[in-house]
Amino acid sequence: MFLTGFAALAVIPTLPAAVRDLAGVSLYPLVAGCFVAASLLGGVLGGGWADRAGARRPLAAGVVLAVLTLLISATSTTVWQLAAGRFLDGIAAGMIAVSINTAIGHTYPDRLRPRALSLMSTCWIIPSLAGPPLAGLVAAWWSWRAVFFGLAALTLLPALAVVALLSSRSRQSAPTYRGDEARRPPLLAAALVSLGAALAQFATSGWSVRNLVCGAVGGALLCSFVPRLLPRGTWRAARGLPASVLLRSLTSGAYFTLEAFVPLMLDTERHVSAVLTGLAFTGAALAWAASSWVQGHLLDGVARHRLVAGGALVLAAAVALAAAGALPWMPALTAASTMVIAAVGMGALVPSLTLLSLAHSPAERQGCASGAMQTSQNLGQVAVLGLASAVFNLFLGVGSSGPGGYGAAFALLLVPSVTAAVLAARTRVAQA
Repeated sequence: MFLTGFAALAVIPTLPAAVRDLAGVSLYPLVAGCFVAASLLGGVLGGGWADRAGARRPLAAGVVLAVLTLLISATSTTVWQLAAGRFLDGIAAGMIAVSINTAIGHTYPDRLRPRALSLMSTCWIIPSLAGPPLAGLVAAWWSWRAVFFGLAALTLLPALAVVALLSSRSRQSAPTYRGDEARRPPLLAAALVSLGAALAQFATSGWSVRNLVCGAVGGALLCSFVPRLLPRGTWRAARGLPASVLLRSLTSGAYFTLEAFVPLMLDTERHVSAVLTGLAFTGAALAWAASSWVQGHLLDGVARHRLVAGGALVLAAAVALAAAGALPWMPALTAASTMVIAAVGMGALVPSLTLLSLAHSPAERQGCASGAMQTSQNLGQVAVLGLASAVFNLFLGVGSSGPGGYGAAFALLLVPSVTAAVLAARTRVAQA
């Protein structure tokens, strides 16, 4: 998880330089969005594989694929090769994340799962602090290709060690399920959903007929095949796993949209330095990890659905504060602090939703449940960010000032946040 987080965050500041060097600036949304789109497929693939053969094999395969995809990106001669590398890297990241969650479900007793998940959150602290600035320095002083080559070299030896360790123990712990207990996941539907998400990202790169057609096709694929990847009853928040999956989508969409718009507002409207924005990101990473540690060590006796409700309310408060921070007379620090507050809520509710999904699933279906959570998270990011962007652009189109557009976009985020708090009780696990 540490290696995955370091690679994912270090690549972000190098992508603009890479697409500019490859003469593909207009395709930047596609290159940036390929990772999220492909992680949909990676989550379904890894979850089904983990249910059939245990979590070790998809984890090992994901680690090896991550190294290869970094080399593909590093040697890119066209922007399309770079996009392909990012797409494959998304598959690898999805497989790794789902395999780790499934392994925690298969291996750790109930009382230790919260602590194991808080450790996974802690693994993102150093990558969030060191990854982007180091990668930016390497790209500025040397080359963006050196960033990808360096990440591949950094990942290679630990990846080989992980593969060797997992291979030596695979026979000891791989569960075997027969019959319908480990049904194969709908890989075709997952591939088409990933394709639809990628086409939707490409559609945002321009206003030509080709972009509009790709957007329409992508939307049709998402509407047609997304229901096949989620538990039945997800859209109506049926009690148990469906409600847990839906709340993961709502809260992730609200948080990551807030994370996208707050830095943009600080730069375009408040003209604050990049240092302040960077400190906001750092504070959010630390707050998420600290909140996750608290839920795993100090609040492990509290019912998980209550932590979900509390975290969603904290997220809603952060969104409301961001809307207030869009007002011109409010201090810039008001908007910057919302990322930290929102991270506190996410650090409590994300591990809780993961634990609830595992509790609502039998052991032979925990991989698919983890895959559904990963899929729901990514879809929530795409959908909520798209709606907020549409509202923002609508205000700009009618001649409204920037603060009005930001305030409207932030106000929209109150809907998924408050809805998650209201529906949190439907994720409750029945006590024996």
